[in-house]
Amino acid sequence: MPTLDAVFKRWTFSLIALFIVVALYVVIADRFAPVTTEGRVQGRVVQLATEVSATVTAVYVSNNDRVDAGQLLFSLDNRRFKLALDQARLALHQAREQQQVLMAQIQAAQAQLASSQANFEHASKEYNRARKMGEQQLVSQSVLDQNRTAVLAAEADRNMAKQQLKTLEVQLVNGSTSAVALAENALKQSQLNLSYTEIRAPEAGTVSNLQLVTGSYANAHQPLLSFVPADSLWISADFREKALAMMTTDSKALVAYDALPGEVFAISIGTRDMGVAQAQQTANGTLASIQVSNRWVRDSQRVRLNLTPNRSLPDQLFIGSRASVTLYPEENSLWSTLARLQISLISLLHFIY
Repeated sequence: MPTLDAVFKRWTFSLIALFIVVALYVVIADRFAPVTTEGRVQGRVVQLATEVSATVTAVYVSNNDRVDAGQLLFSLDNRRFKLALDQARLALHQAREQQQVLMAQIQAAQAQLASSQANFEHASKEYNRARKMGEQQLVSQSVLDQNRTAVLAAEADRNMAKQQLKTLEVQLVNGSTSAVALAENALKQSQLNLSYTEIRAPEAGTVSNLQLVTGSYANAHQPLLSFVPADSLWISADFREKALAMMTTDSKALVAYDALPGEVFAISIGTRDMGVAQAQQTANGTLASIQVSNRWVRDSQRVRLNLTPNRSLPDQLFIGSRASVTLYPEENSLWSTLARLQISLISLLHFIY
């Protein structure tokens, strides 16, 4: 029968051997099947704000309601915007009336120009006839002078009619006056402002952090509620940088959520961030800042890996939910099995913590 001292030595050597095996596994697995508990559910959050300032007259949704694209969320007092729209319509009507008056003036000027042109042509013919007769001494010089004066007067009238017509036509741009164009733009802006009094969901999603009530005053461009688009969630996982050195396009990933202990989900590897905030430099005109550490072993740098769910996330999850993620090479059955075992163990431990 082994002595107590022998049993103690056996257990000591066994624990040391187990520690060495575990340490070696952790070191090797961190390269071939890395795992991190620093994962979170991320998502796009849209801050909805109004384009105009007005009092909230009705709220049609409740906090955390799921809505469809285009569904009415809340509305604003639209009375002054309706008045502005009516004024814009009246202004456009008035501008079009003025344009019709201008068109009539242009037609009158065109008729006047045609008449002046006819008078000029008639005076020119009379002068040419009188000049020929004058060469034959059939008319006096005074008659020639009168005909020449008539030609010059008719030409002056014709030129004046041309200038008057040009002055009127220059007020038209592509067949319309600038006043009509401005009035049409004002009408469109009024219609747009009126449409801004109804705030609708930009796409299907969930309304969050809704604290809006009827009677509140909404300031333009100030966020009033948060909106999370449907199927916009993804997982971000922070790995040690050396853990991603062996990752390839054929690598696979598994995730375990804290909210769903005992369950493991397959997930697709997306993109890796190109840097961290601590290393971002800004041109501020100062010298380089050197970080000094007295520690023998410095903390390893972590880098963010973004992963895309293969299906819609369970309803129990939300933006900020914690998760654990492991990576493994698909073609290696050993590391694939070990990765599944370690992520399954982590998932089971979530029953406790």
